[in-house]
Amino acid sequence: MNMLATNLREQSSIMARLLHLIDCVVVVAYLWILLLWYRVPWTPYYTRLAVIVAVLSLITFQSFQLYRSWRGWKFFQEFLVILRAWGTVIGLLLFYFFIFKISHAYSRVAFMIWSLTTPLLLFGLHVAARKILRYFRSQGKNVRHAVVAGAGDLGLTLVRELETIPWAGIEVIGFFDDKVEESDELKGMGKTILGDISTLPGYLESNDIDYVYIALPMRAEKKIFKILRECRSLGARIYLVPDLYVYGLHHAEMQSLGNLLVLNFNPNTEWKRRFDVLFSVLVLTLISPLLLLIGLLVKLQDGGPVFYHHRRITAAGKEFECIKFRSMVVGAEEQLEKILDEDPKQREEWESSFKLKNDPRITRLGRFLRKTSLDELPQFINVLKGEMSVVGARPIVGQELTDFYKESAGRYCSMKPGITGPWQVERRSDSSSYDERVGLDDWYILNYSLWTDIKIIAKTVKRVFDRKGAY
Repeated sequence: MNMLATNLREQSSIMARLLHLIDCVVVVAYLWILLLWYRVPWTPYYTRLAVIVAVLSLITFQSFQLYRSWRGWKFFQEFLVILRAWGTVIGLLLFYFFIFKISHAYSRVAFMIWSLTTPLLLFGLHVAARKILRYFRSQGKNVRHAVVAGAGDLGLTLVRELETIPWAGIEVIGFFDDKVEESDELKGMGKTILGDISTLPGYLESNDIDYVYIALPMRAEKKIFKILRECRSLGARIYLVPDLYVYGLHHAEMQSLGNLLVLNFNPNTEWKRRFDVLFSVLVLTLISPLLLLIGLLVKLQDGGPVFYHHRRITAAGKEFECIKFRSMVVGAEEQLEKILDEDPKQREEWESSFKLKNDPRITRLGRFLRKTSLDELPQFINVLKGEMSVVGARPIVGQELTDFYKESAGRYCSMKPGITGPWQVERRSDSSSYDERVGLDDWYILNYSLWTDIKIIAKTVKRVFDRKGAY
């Protein structure tokens, strides 16, 4: 095992250096290909540029740790590192052009295309390399060996998570723990207790272990410090797995505040805000004639207001005026209590879901608008105002938050509600279970991503044309 682990580490190091060299060659070769394509003659200026680019890529790519171990990381995270590294190279080149006043010696079209598309080319190479490595790791090759300090719930959760990503090539040999004894669950995983925490340093000295995961509760700080103090010089990389899952938030991140470390429980939604603004501007621009037509029809049906404003909950528990095209008769709020008093079944339905499937207050035009979800189009204005997102949890009223969300209320208030979301595309108004709605909102808040948002938007478009579930 010692010889095998050593060979695998050496092979990985060689592969990383080879990929580094290929990247440097590719960026220069790609520039040469573009010049051939645009029939730009190769001059001594380009020779000098090729040398500078190769040297900058060699240094910069390594400085940004582009060739670290990406086991278990998502592809977009590696792409962001590539963007930052390549952006640094281009920034230095532009500074070089400015200092020596030689930008006229280069083709601007070729340079611009080369600058903008090289990150995609590099990312493609890295994806291919990772796919190849993932295949070998799934076959049991190029495997890293790990041990876990802590055989409690957190340690077991860690191992189960690693088992879902076999392509990461991380095999857990066993656990170290002072209190937990071997259980049926441990045996079911095929893992054993290798010893107590005090025996971990000796085990690392006599075995080739690549990773040590500390999965102890944060209150066991003395044991954690002991492991860090005694094991960091024994050849294994050490990772602390904080027991944040007890807070029910997957998007918490560590940040610095002066010399202190703080845990940020506010999801990073900067990318989400940029996407919301760009998408909303595009949609509002394209559908502006439709908005004017619907507004005119709503006005002509009874002379009442075009829009309906309702107070809903947004991030941090604040309230905002959610905008919709009016789909009910004028004075609908006043009629509601009378309807509920006259029909106990409708009152029960309202108190369980805050909706009435056969609401007599809805106009003929309003029923069509609701069925097609066209009544919600003005909410893109709420998105531009920063009160909503395109995709998110359902917009709810304050009473729903206190009566139904309970322990999920904090999660709900960590993000803005969405025009669409998992509930709208998976169940819409067909679901009679409010707990299911809360569960879908919870799922989104804990698992949102750009790709998830794009898929939900695509499903929403399909739902609108299906006209299923909305009322």
